[in-house]
Amino acid sequence: MKELFSLFITFARIGAFTFGGGYAMLPMLQREVVESRKWATEDEVLDYFAIGQCTPGVIFVNTATFIGYKRKGIPGAIFATAGGVFPSLVIIMVIAAVLTNFAELPVVQYAFGGIRVVVGVLILNAVAGMWKKSVVDKLGVVLAAIAFLVVTFTGLSPVWMVLMGAVIGILAKSFSAAGKGEA
Repeated sequence: MKELFSLFITFARIGAFTFGGGYAMLPMLQREVVESRKWATEDEVLDYFAIGQCTPGVIFVNTATFIGYKRKGIPGAIFATAGGVFPSLVIIMVIAAVLTNFAELPVVQYAFGGIRVVVGVLILNAVAGMWKKSVVDKLGVVLAAIAFLVVTFTGLSPVWMVLMGAVIGILAKSFSAAGKGEA
């Protein structure tokens, strides 16, 4: 029960003290889950991010669910997920009750403008960290460029790009292994 409570509190703290959505939460999630608690490796968290990106739901909540499940099965998944969504639920309820009265005030609009800029920087920081860990060879650079261009300039769902990346990764590794005589 102690670890279930720890999952809830950890993900509630991440959810309460990071703003800007799933990508802005990635650096804190990485620090807590990989470095501090050692509940998952860097590679596992990157895999959870990738899977969380192409499954329905919020990437942070999906990642919390995966980590909770890894630690304590279904009860762990439930506690981690509940911890992740609890702060947002409370914050949104308070904001919804208050914001309608103050949304038109210039100071509130200026605050949201500043928040958007900082969130953009947090997202760029998360992308830079993932880039360093994920794009490690020429194939990775080519895949990243193609995925960026296709997702940016077409209406193709990112899910198809993730699947394409998986297939190309499998094929590239298979051909590489076959060329080296590996099984």
